[in-house]
This record gives sequence, C-alpha cells and structure tokens, in this order.
Amino acid sequence: MRLTDRQFDLVALMALAAFLPHLLRMPLWLGIGLAVIAPLRMLARRRGARLVPVWLRVPAVGILVALIIVEYGNIFGRGAGSSLAAGLLMLKLLETERSRDARAALGFSAFVLMSALLFTQTLLFTAALCLSLVLLLAALNALEPAPVSPAHPLKAGMRTGAILFALGLPLAAAAFLFVPRLSSPLWGAPGLDQQPRTGLDERMSPGSLVELLIDDTPALRVRFDGATPPPAARYFRALVLWDFDGTTWTRDSSIWQRKTESIESRSAPLDYEITLEPTDRPWLVALDVPLSAPDETRLGSDRTLATRLRVATPRQYRARSVIDYRLAADLDGSDRKRALRLPDGFNARTRELATQWRSEGRNVDAIIRSSLEMFNASFSYTLTPPLLGRDSVDDFLFSTRAGYCEHYSSAFVFLMRAAGVPARVVTGYQGGWQNDSANYLLVRQSDAHAWAEVWLDGRGWVRVDPTAAVSPARIEDGASAVNRGDSWLDSAWLLDMRNRLDVVNRVWTQTIVQFNALRQSSLLTPFGKPRISQSDLLLLLASFIALVLLVATVWVLRAGPQAQGDALDAAWRKLQRKLARAGMVTRNTEGPLDALARVFAHVGDAPLRAQIAAIVERYVGLRYAQQQPPAEHVQAFERAVRELRVPRVVAVSGRATN
Repeated sequence: MRLTDRQFDLVALMALAAFLPHLLRMPLWLGIGLAVIAPLRMLARRRGARLVPVWLRVPAVGILVALIIVEYGNIFGRGAGSSLAAGLLMLKLLETERSRDARAALGFSAFVLMSALLFTQTLLFTAALCLSLVLLLAALNALEPAPVSPAHPLKAGMRTGAILFALGLPLAAAAFLFVPRLSSPLWGAPGLDQQPRTGLDERMSPGSLVELLIDDTPALRVRFDGATPPPAARYFRALVLWDFDGTTWTRDSSIWQRKTESIESRSAPLDYEITLEPTDRPWLVALDVPLSAPDETRLGSDRTLATRLRVATPRQYRARSVIDYRLAADLDGSDRKRALRLPDGFNARTRELATQWRSEGRNVDAIIRSSLEMFNASFSYTLTPPLLGRDSVDDFLFSTRAGYCEHYSSAFVFLMRAAGVPARVVTGYQGGWQNDSANYLLVRQSDAHAWAEVWLDGRGWVRVDPTAAVSPARIEDGASAVNRGDSWLDSAWLLDMRNRLDVVNRVWTQTIVQFNALRQSSLLTPFGKPRISQSDLLLLLASFIALVLLVATVWVLRAGPQAQGDALDAAWRKLQRKLARAGMVTRNTEGPLDALARVFAHVGDAPLRAQIAAIVERYVGLRYAQQQPPAEHVQAFERAVRELRVPRVVAVSGRATN
C-alpha cells in the first residue's frame, strides 16, 4: 500500500530523530548533507515527486561508503560503523514509498538510535531517546489500517505511542535486570575508535585548555570517607608534563619504566571514592598525591595514575592520598636534567630576566617570590587572551600579560628552568562544588587547571600555583567565580541549581550506567543470596514474563468482548448502557435495527422515539454504508449519544409509561 503524506512524514521524522545523535560525530558537511534528505523528500512528495530513480540511489550508497572510508580509514568500529548506519538510514528514505519499506526504515531507525548509546548514556540523552521511541511507535501505529481517522492524527498517534511505550517498560526493566550481562563490552574494546571526548590532553599549549574552561559538564564526582578538604587543597592530579619544544608541553613516556618517586606523608591519609566520567583516555585522576595505585591501575614514577584500557564508560575506583607531604626528597641526575631542559632559540628575554635574577644573588625562594610578585603586580586572568607568537613565553611576560592557568604555569616553569630551578607542569582539576545533601564533591570540566611543581633541596617537589597570585578567587571560590560570563546562562543561581540537580545524574550513573555483570551477580544480596548464576537470572526473567502475561490475560478476560472495537463501537456501547439504565435492555447478539425495534416496544414518547431512531440510523450508516467513516462524523455520533437524555420507562402491555 502506498504511503500517505502523513505516514511518510512520521517515518521521515523518526529517521531524522535517529540520525541527529550521530550528527556531531560526522564531518559537518557530510552530516548536514545527509540530514537534509528527510525534509527534501517530504517537500518533493507534496509536489508530486515519488520514488527517486534507482540510478541515483545506488551510486549514492557507493559514495557514502567511500566517504566513510576516507574519513575513518575503514567501515568497522563504533565511529565508522554507526556513521555508515546513520547515513544508510537517510538514504533509505529515497526509496521509501510503500508500507513495507516504511516498516523496514523504522526498524533500522531503532537500530541506529540504539547505536548512539555506544557513545553516551547520560540521563538527558536517555530521556530524549525514550521520546524518540514514542515517535517510533506512533509511526508504526500510523501504518496500521484504522476504521476511523482521528481528528488530530499526530496527537492521537503520539498518545498511542506513549501508551505502548509505558506498557513495554516493565518488560524492558526485567530485561535490563535479568538478561545475563557480558563481562566485557559487546562492541570490541572500549575506546577502540579513539572517539574524541572533552577531557585533559597529554599536550598543553597556549589556548589548549580553553574548551575545557567553558565546559560545565561533570568531569568527576568524589565522595570522601571523612571531611572534604578545603578548596585550596582540592588539587586533583592527572598528568605531569616534563618536555617543552618551544610551543607545547608534553608528558614523559618513560614514567612507567622508572622508579616511582618516594613520598613522605606529613598528614593523615584521605580515603575517597571517585566516579570518573568517560574520557576515552587511559589516565585517571587522584587527589594530589596518591599513595598507591587502585585496583587494575598502575602508578607512574611521577605519581600519576593510568589504566591499560581507555575510560570509555564511567569508571569508579577508590584511592588514598595525602595533601601534606614531601615528594622525591632526592632528585636523580636524569630527572634533574629533564626538569631543567629548555629548547634552544626560544624566549631570549625570559632567559635574560632569569639570568639577571641569578646575577643579583637571589636564592631559589627569592626567585619564586619575584615571579609571583611580577604576576600579581601587572597581570590579569582572562579566558580570551591575545594570541601569542613564536616566543610565546616572551610575548606573555613582556607584552600581553593576560591569560589563564596554562599561560601562567607554562611561563612560570620556563622561567624557573631558565633560572636553574628544576620545574615541571602538572595538569588536572582544582576546586569543585560540595553537595552537602548527597555528601560528594562535584568537579566539572570547567575546573580543569594547570599548575607548577618546583624541586627544592630538602623539600622535594613543591606545588606552586602562579594563577593564585593573579586570581586568588580562582582557587578559593572555584572556576565558576572567574569563568562565568555575562549571559543569564552563566548566572550564579542557575549554576547553583545545576549543581544541586547533579545528584540525579549521579544516581543515574551509579544505578543504571554502571550496572555491570558484577553488580548483576549481587542483585539478590539483600535477600540473603550473595551471588546468582546465569541460570538463576534466566529463571527470574522467565518468571517475570509469565507474571506479565498472566496479568494481561486476566485483564483481557475481565474486560470481555465489550473492550473490542473502535471509537464508533465504543459510542454504540455507551448508547446501549444508557438505554439499559433506563430499563431498555438490548442484546449483544442482535443488530442495531433489531435493537431499535426492541427499544420502540418500551418508548411511547414520539420525540424520544424519533431522537433514538435518528441516532441508530446514523450508526448504521457509519458502520455499514462505508469502509472508513470520516472522523468528524464519528465525533458527531459520539456527541449525539452523549447529549441523549432517556427517562426511566416501565413496559405495560407493549406501551411505555413515564
């Protein structure tokens, strides 16, 4: 059967809804080019153009495959595979003209929509996905032949889709809980495609952190076993950058082969639990500095943490750290050389300044103090600094004098090395918002930060944060205090509300996203069964399905045959009930004209007889004189039944008395 415009529009809208989550992972030109297929096809059908010729459709598929290979290198993996599937879905609309094609397109839409969950499982995205499923069910319902066309088809279809979605939720929940889970991901190894995510990078150059500093999405959540450290002590270590080529700082790849730097604790250790959002990168974050590596992680020589696989899903781990310590009391020759290395031919004025301080006889503490006093005197903190040239440190120190944390940490470490003080850059997060009601610390991507560590005789590596000399509010009050713009979207009250609502996202992540095979095996622990096998899970699933089927069967049997039919039949049954309450009982086995004759045997009032006869004749005309009565005629019949007033009658010798 050929699709009507309304049916095709619903199919096209569903295909577009399934395609949109993949749009940002494609090249912009390819994504927009595929997305416009749906509205163009809808417009073309209204102008009389139907099926797109096959000599256009077949080459389009080949071109799409070629473009995917050029962009991703192949057609396999999460990124390439999902982009190819999304593109093929849009091309499917070029040949969708009949119900069979529409059902295939809708089934493929469900697959494409679900494949987006391979990249994100946030609460907001899942809610949007559920709305798309309602649209999918509405589109499938629109393909079914209906005796009566509703007055508002889209509204009626969405209502039906919502009801079907709600009815399917119990079975979906049972499948989520009881279908045995794999111990490893179904779609290859996590992070196989190295999809870019917002997070810290192992390279830092002027301007590289700005995207993080304006990103308010959660980065990690921390629950401390005891009191939460004060804001000035909330430095979360991620990466240590040793090497500088004149423009970019990079990490040292040999940290996994060298001996871990010794640490002497000067304060009680802090135990805490971190839930790290997906980054598709292998390194983890810990409060500065971790004492040991958590399970299934490794500890680098510079006290940074990493896993062997990329963090493709929320990662929860426990760690122990100290905030008062002496790190690497002794610095060996190779580390000292690496911590003093500078590229030749860069930043001559900065070198001259460091040499001048040395020639004046200033010791290490005085040089550090002079640097911080210089920053404090004439520098400003801004997320929109002027561009820097080849000698980026010289331009920053002697010309622009405006920037954010990475500018200050980079210039400070360069200046220290030029003055003969071993130094390195550390990147991570600083600050966070304490949720007192749920007792956890929320750290957002905008809390990303870079600071410096200098090595001092007898004290080891000591943290120095030059940003604090310029903007103390950044450290004490958090990134939101200095990064917030003038828009109402950046207002303090809105950010505070988002922080408070984050507890919902946290519960979602812990209970839904992180529900893995291990947690599934402990599902019945509260009921005295510490572990359950896969056979037990399947038994629970079968029992739940049997229970649902039993409830549905009882409901259908209790509803009886009166529950069958469409809106016209429902109005007819309402008329029968109204007549029965007045003492005129009709039989379900007799036709409407026989029922009318039975009613006339009880009614002597001529106007009432005429009114009932008109209603019955209207029903006969709607039900038997046409295949699909117009919706407005059915609604008029419903209104006539609703407005009918029948007084109670008593039959006497074939005549009725009121």
